[in-house]
Amino acid sequence: MTSPDIPDGFEPHFRKSPFTDPWEPLYSKRTEKAVVVGLRLGKPHTNARGLIHGGLIAALADNAMGYSCAQATGWTTTFVTISLAVDFVGTAEIGQWLAVESDVIKAGSTICFAQSLIKADDTVIARASGTFRVVPKKR
Repeated sequence: MTSPDIPDGFEPHFRKSPFTDPWEPLYSKRTEKAVVVGLRLGKPHTNARGLIHGGLIAALADNAMGYSCAQATGWTTTFVTISLAVDFVGTAEIGQWLAVESDVIKAGSTICFAQSLIKADDTVIARASGTFRVVPKKR
């Protein structure tokens, strides 16, 4: 069950990581071909000026696009990041809902290309693109 201040369709994120543990609680929503990652912005997500930190945006975009590549391919393989680019076009503050909405451009047998829009309360604050290498799952 999620808190009333979490948008419909989001549940506690299904995958934990030591890197993202300090940013919890993280949420996600799976669609047919993507995974949307979201969180309610708090003090641990900010820089010294009290605005969302660009590193948080980059890391969550990287995660959301990688998970979206996995979702689009039926979770039959895993992915590692080859390249990541982020353009910052706005900012966000404590209390806003941050959502990373990704699209898989092309998923091939060795490479997956994805892009995402990062939104704070439905306003785009960044866009990202990533290239991911397919890594077969160990049996």
